[in-house]
Amino acid sequence: MHTSILDRCEAKGLRMTDQRRIIAGVLEAATDHPDVEELYNRASAQDAGISLATVYRTVKLFEEAGILDKHDFGDGRARYEAADRSHHDHLIDVNSGAVIEFVDPEIEALQEKIAAKLGYELRGHRLELYGVPKK
Repeated sequence: MHTSILDRCEAKGLRMTDQRRIIAGVLEAATDHPDVEELYNRASAQDAGISLATVYRTVKLFEEAGILDKHDFGDGRARYEAADRSHHDHLIDVNSGAVIEFVDPEIEALQEKIAAKLGYELRGHRLELYGVPKK
């Protein structure tokens, strides 16, 4: 069951200032995988008093609390998404940086099969594919 980022912060006992609430709302509304600068731009549009340092500290706090997942898609920027989302994998367009989410039952089954063949029970995984659009 998906709960909002704000609800998860409150459930973990995090002190939620007005600025943290705005940042949580921006993260909740994100349909992409924003980095800290993108989050700052979106949050500061709602409250000009939010500093880049506040966004960095808040993202770090949320990540340490298990509310956000941090991704490194090879472009030198840490990107974030809610940690409680349903499982999915990522295809990254190396030209544009676009991140496409997908789920493929065949890939999931193959990963389970490989883990079992090597004597393991799979507990989780991350799959990131990097490509360029076909012409």
